[in-house]
Amino acid sequence: MTRARRISRVITNIYDQELRSHGLNASQFSMLIVIAKLGGASRAEIGRANFQDRTTLTRSLAPLLKEGWIEELPTKGGRSRPVVISAGGEKLLSEAAPAWRKAQRKASRLVGKNGAKAIIDIAENLPREDEPA
Repeated sequence: MTRARRISRVITNIYDQELRSHGLNASQFSMLIVIAKLGGASRAEIGRANFQDRTTLTRSLAPLLKEGWIEELPTKGGRSRPVVISAGGEKLLSEAAPAWRKAQRKASRLVGKNGAKAIIDIAENLPREDEPA
């Protein structure tokens, strides 16, 4: 698995370099995409969708909240406040999307067509926290 971690770091670095001029990194961009797709989800739902435990998720959400790219909506009497992407977050996603696509092309060239397909297949078959492995 050491090689898998090395590949992950190299690919993440490609995305980070392309997104740097937009003031965010690959994990932040991915988190914004997850939140946008969920369209108003609890922290627990976001964590499950992004394969993150509660502590990691809290650390991941903090800079997005601080920058105003996401917000937690108040609820009446409920404990769970839905997290949504803000207008600023939507604008950032739109502006950064070309950089993300450029990084995808670079990463795909690096791993090759078969490697990219293998990575996608593995990702699509990862068990969710609430599913049996």
